[in-house]
Amino acid sequence: MPKPTWSTVKSAASELSQRELLSLIGELYRLSKDNQVFLHARFADAEGAMEECKAIVTECLYPDVQRDRPLQVAKAKKVVADFCKAVADPAAHAELMLFFLEQGNAFTVEYGDIDAGFYSALVAMARRAVEAIVSLPVVLQEPFRERLAEVVRSSSGIGWGYHDDLTDIAAAAFPEH
Repeated sequence: MPKPTWSTVKSAASELSQRELLSLIGELYRLSKDNQVFLHARFADAEGAMEECKAIVTECLYPDVQRDRPLQVAKAKKVVADFCKAVADPAAHAELMLFFLEQGNAFTVEYGDIDAGFYSALVAMARRAVEAIVSLPVVLQEPFRERLAEVVRSSSGIGWGYHDDLTDIAAAAFPEH
């Protein structure tokens, strides 16, 4: 028997009435917390979802070291990715991605060098943040550009090529700065 694909599901779902689709969405909503978060962000409260995501990113990338909380880069990346799938707002994407970068950067500025994987994740998110920022109308870019410039400035002296990578990313995206 062939493995089901999205096209199979899509074909079956296209036959459902609006009432049946709403019932299905309700079932998916009740099925998991992840589905609830996604649907809330998509349809009900994107700002509230952003604040929840920021709290999780902070816990993951600027953990309470006094309480022996670990860095959780993968969890923070997943939160950003899930939010971006749920909310179709490039400014919100830029905000959360830049916040991710700011939190990770602040942690390493305070506590010193981490490891190559940590910096790779920050650099990758910086690239994604810059892509989101440049997709915005120019009038909306400036606050993000200023925050990015502050991250670049504060990363000076951090190893692993991190500062150089951030400098290159910012200079390529915004050569006039």
